[in-house]
Amino acid sequence: MKKLKILVAMSGGVDSAVTAALLKKQGQEVTGVFMINWREDEENLRGTCGWEKDQADARLAAQKIGINLFTWDFSAEYKKFVFEYFLSAYQDGLTPNPDTLCNKHIKFGVFLAKARALGFDKIATGHYAQIKEKDGKLELFAGRDQGKDQSYFLYELGQKELAQTLFPLGKMKKEKVRRLAKKFGLSVAEKKDSYGICYIGEKNMKEFLGQFIKKNPGKIVDQQGQVLGEHEGLFTYTLGQRQGIGVGGRGPFYVVKKQTDDNTLIVTDDQNDPALYKKEVMVDKLNWTAGWPPQTPFKCWARFRHLQDLFKVHTENINNNQIRVIFDKPARAVAAGQALVFYERMGWWRKEWKVMGGGIISI
Repeated sequence: MKKLKILVAMSGGVDSAVTAALLKKQGQEVTGVFMINWREDEENLRGTCGWEKDQADARLAAQKIGINLFTWDFSAEYKKFVFEYFLSAYQDGLTPNPDTLCNKHIKFGVFLAKARALGFDKIATGHYAQIKEKDGKLELFAGRDQGKDQSYFLYELGQKELAQTLFPLGKMKKEKVRRLAKKFGLSVAEKKDSYGICYIGEKNMKEFLGQFIKKNPGKIVDQQGQVLGEHEGLFTYTLGQRQGIGVGGRGPFYVVKKQTDDNTLIVTDDQNDPALYKKEVMVDKLNWTAGWPPQTPFKCWARFRHLQDLFKVHTENINNNQIRVIFDKPARAVAAGQALVFYERMGWWRKEWKVMGGGIISI
């Protein structure tokens, strides 16, 4: 097997460190890169370690593995392609997912392009997903560890990206990855997984978004139009939300709709209110990993949240890169702006889930 020149995206976490160590052990020519994709201003950075702590962890891991580690700053690209859309979508009352955009434009966009320009054969990441080849085509599958599977965030990859990418952890359980980290002597073996906004981290969303989006108070009303209170801005709420709505008296209340035309938040005190559920949605901005859409109508499985239980759906038609998706059972708290990802079940004795593609819910 030809020795490959591989560039590993190292975040300072255990997954990417083990990815680099495994490829190095295989005899590949491995180089690591730590990406800076988000810079907070000095005031927000006080009292926190920001990306510097992750960079230091990545450097220690690279030294232990015996590879070079470089730092690339894509913060300008992240702001342009990810964060500006993120803010704009929230201002429009949508519920965006920055992780899918981050993968499309940063990790498998500018990062991959720069790696190829520098002569690397492949890039590798610590994603829990699998790439398989069948009949000359590459297919994207969910990771073996169902509790860590990240295929939902990768639906925008196509044949070009899959052909230049490695996911060494795709068939592993998280527990095995941590055991390998200890075996390799990596200091990040017990480091906690990071959550929150891609490359920004865990934040109080209301406070964080409030730094960038101007507050726009409006009415909170029930479905009969009775005014129950006042909200500070529709961007601080998500459909189905129960906590922190800010209405006293009877309750609890659940967010039914963010009505942007008159800046009104509609709520219900019935947790089983039919308005909280949807039977069908429209999906646009579609991407198919095979490079072309499946023949319609088709039946498959889907989810509109990361690690959500997969549910059955069927489609009616595709027109102008838009598809109508009908759920077999009504789904709760479906929001415009979320990514709906389609899966095909492969195999019967052991379930394996192939990512067909996905798009953005427009409702």
